[in-house]
Amino acid sequence: MKKVVDVSIPLGPVHPCWKEPARVKCETRGEKVLAAEVELGYMKKGIERIMKGRPWQEVLFLAERVCGICSVIHNMVFIEGMEAVSGIAVPDRAAYLRVIVNELDRIQSHLLANFSFCYTIEHETLAMYLLNTRERAMDCLERITGARVNKAFMIPGGVRFDLRDNDRAALLTDLDWIQNEVDRYTRMFDTGPLIATRTKGVGILTQEQARIARAVGPTARASGIAEDVRLAHPTYRKLNFAPLVRMEGDNHARIMLRFGEIFQSIGLIHRCLSDLPEGPIRGGGTCGAGETVSRGEAPRGELSYFILSDEYGRIVDIAIRTPSIMNIDACTHFMLPGVTSLADVTSVFVSADPCIACNER
Repeated sequence: MKKVVDVSIPLGPVHPCWKEPARVKCETRGEKVLAAEVELGYMKKGIERIMKGRPWQEVLFLAERVCGICSVIHNMVFIEGMEAVSGIAVPDRAAYLRVIVNELDRIQSHLLANFSFCYTIEHETLAMYLLNTRERAMDCLERITGARVNKAFMIPGGVRFDLRDNDRAALLTDLDWIQNEVDRYTRMFDTGPLIATRTKGVGILTQEQARIARAVGPTARASGIAEDVRLAHPTYRKLNFAPLVRMEGDNHARIMLRFGEIFQSIGLIHRCLSDLPEGPIRGGGTCGAGETVSRGEAPRGELSYFILSDEYGRIVDIAIRTPSIMNIDACTHFMLPGVTSLADVTSVFVSADPCIACNER
């Protein structure tokens, strides 16, 4: 008898819609996807191995280079781990400044993720609008930290730079501009009839499937799972943080959730600025020996660092678990099988906002 699978379709590793190289291999019957798998390994960096045996002062900079799209949270999780093993306290002002920079980084990452999706479904106008708005968020990060991508803003016991009054005023102006622009783009995405045909009911990940795949971040929250590491963070608890959740579990829900989290991040930054305590931005302290697991909520979900250090603050052992590997697993095993058109494979994959650089650290 003739095989029911007509052909195996490989997409990538170099594909116009991918931010980074990965190969998605689909087994199809006509246009319908029956099964899929992802082939990784095209940009292995070996950063995790390079970290071992080095002092924390060097690992601080290496951690940021695991991923250029979410470098702040890698910096933050590693530093908070070193503070935990060394008993180093952080002044309240520095803790609030960390949240401001972390949420600015989340804004630019979500804007980039939604740009990638809009570009993938060939809505290039909205894609370029989003990319232009992201530049304003990057300008805010540069104004506060002195750099756009790898900032090294957080150090044991505090942060490198304080927030000046003129930078505070400029940040408020930029946030208002970003909020107005993103509000307009959100309505364009939510009400566009052609966008709806490429997003609603496409790439569905149910709540049960999300739990089986251990999905995290916006991918999980768009499927009804209200989990966010920020709930356990003491500074975020002071800000009364609560995660956003949607129940549809499709492409539309994932992109709309990220739009919602951009507004939420702007609100968190406003609260930090209004409640910003006076005082020092560095508490001092020396990194020493210990073992811990440090966690944080990256733009794509839970990021964790296992750290073992010696009495001089050198990293004896370290292991990093990044969020994208679980979301990619959810995509290949649940979101892609059943997709009725090969044209939707790229958009479903991109809707999970996979970060290949994080996975292949």
